[in-house]
Amino acid sequence: MDASLPARTVMPKPQYVMAADGTRIATYTWGDDDAPTVLCVHGFASSCKDNWVDTGMVRDLTAAGFRVIGVDQRGHGASGTPHEASAYRMSAFVDDLVTVLDTYLLVEGVRYLGYSLGGRVGWQLAVQAPEHVSRAVLGGIPDGRPLARLQIDQARAYVDEGTPVDDQVTRNYVALAERVPGNDLRALIALAEGMRLGDADPDPADPPRQPVLFATGTEDAIVEQSRSLAAATPNGTFVEVPRRHHFNTPGSRVFRQAAAEFLAVG
Repeated sequence: MDASLPARTVMPKPQYVMAADGTRIATYTWGDDDAPTVLCVHGFASSCKDNWVDTGMVRDLTAAGFRVIGVDQRGHGASGTPHEASAYRMSAFVDDLVTVLDTYLLVEGVRYLGYSLGGRVGWQLAVQAPEHVSRAVLGGIPDGRPLARLQIDQARAYVDEGTPVDDQVTRNYVALAERVPGNDLRALIALAEGMRLGDADPDPADPPRQPVLFATGTEDAIVEQSRSLAAATPNGTFVEVPRRHHFNTPGSRVFRQAAAEFLAVG
């Protein structure tokens, strides 16, 4: 996060929405209820606080006159953390957001801001429930299944028995999961497994039709895939976030400014 940022936005107490399968989804709100609304959805092993509050994004959006609704996706933060892989199909993530939007009576659509997993879910939400999304910023969205490289057996052995992890990619994901206090590693492992059930990839042949800004760090391994997704999206544009990798892009001033300016259009 930039050293020049002022005091961080205060986290309100979560308000809970009940998903169709009984999982509690934690939501947070800032700003004027009558203002244009941005729905902020975080990435894997992160949270609303980690991706959007601590980076200054919520502060920037409320200062720009937006109402912000943030969520902790299932398996994260203050939301429910099922340990069954079947609870983490893409359809469940999309249904959770539709339930949140319906609960807040946002029937005319919102502006959407998602990063990594939140970007992937946002793509699917915009395709499957276009009436709910007027425009979207999809940051760090992968074309492919990065979580498929995680070795489930090694991750489980680490959590259950403390067995050291040999695979470097799996070690990286474990370190990412342990970085955020309170993360439930068993839930995140189940999520990684559940994302392999069904079609978890964004389909370039069936892209969102709304205006979409794709934003990815220049040091992110998926930058070219993100650029390709933007090219496949009829109203897609792409911005590079200089000198940022996948895990520190949300805190970049370039990312925050590009997202806020794009969301303010329309």
